[in-house]
Amino acid sequence: MSWYRNTVWFVKGLREYTRGGYESASRRFNPADVEVDVAGRSFLVTGANSGIGKATAKEIARRGGTVHLVCRNKERAEVAKEEIVTETGNQNIFLHIVDISNPKEIWKFAEKFQNEHKLNVLINNAGCMVNNRELTEDGLEKNFATNTLGTYIMTIALLPLLEKAADARVVTVSSGGMLVQKLNISDLQSGNGPFDGTMVYAQNKRQQVVLTEQWAKAHRNIHFSVMHPGWADTPAVRSSMPHFYEKMKNSLRTEAQGADTVLWLAVSAEATKLPSGLFFQDRQPVPTHLPLAYTHSPPEDEEKLMQMLEEFSQKFKSVSPG
Repeated sequence: MSWYRNTVWFVKGLREYTRGGYESASRRFNPADVEVDVAGRSFLVTGANSGIGKATAKEIARRGGTVHLVCRNKERAEVAKEEIVTETGNQNIFLHIVDISNPKEIWKFAEKFQNEHKLNVLINNAGCMVNNRELTEDGLEKNFATNTLGTYIMTIALLPLLEKAADARVVTVSSGGMLVQKLNISDLQSGNGPFDGTMVYAQNKRQQVVLTEQWAKAHRNIHFSVMHPGWADTPAVRSSMPHFYEKMKNSLRTEAQGADTVLWLAVSAEATKLPSGLFFQDRQPVPTHLPLAYTHSPPEDEEKLMQMLEEFSQKFKSVSPG
């Protein structure tokens, strides 16, 4: 049935995920939802030096929020920080250099961060799509290490800080590509069979949806959400999906349009009126499965995923320096 899922997803994408889909959806948006002052609130955005992450960070900064940029590349991150400060006039922008594919680095960062800062909103935006199977220095498949394990560790490591905060939220940037994947816990690191980076990425994004649903059940005083930004013109899309980019470049959303729902979930009062754990697109909850796609998983598989990620995370915590 994979051909069916891929076809339905692509047709849906042409209709809803492009710039035209955003322009159509935005007619029902209430601008007042995001015209808010968030001074005094602290936001952490991973992968914030470009694309949707930077666009989100910039809009939060415009609204007075304290923004922590978590980035891998120091040089690009410093340029992004300077741009955000210059364009918004907000001086409360802090930079942290962390490789989200390195679990030991995340644990070390989170421990230090908790001792020095408060946090109201975590935005898990960092991600990658590596098209050939590549291992990190820890022997982890890089897409899994970044998109799934990195997101998992960053979130659970900062949960104690979020638990103390007023109106705490966790927003994870996923992808509509996850609609073509059923959760597969038998091969988390994609070591069996031929390697397809696009499908591995989609599987990771399905895992992020499951994580969000599971966290929402376990942590009732934090509002969790996961979202699809649509097909946006970002550096990541250009580098990871060049053929797709060439075909679709005239129809892609801007970075700001891709970031709109992230911002809405992070700052608006309307977002938290909806149940925790939902999947959003263009400021509204949408189904996490295509009709007749057979991508639903048994609850025991979802619980097993959480158990496996916890075991991974603790392994790296135990060897974390300092």
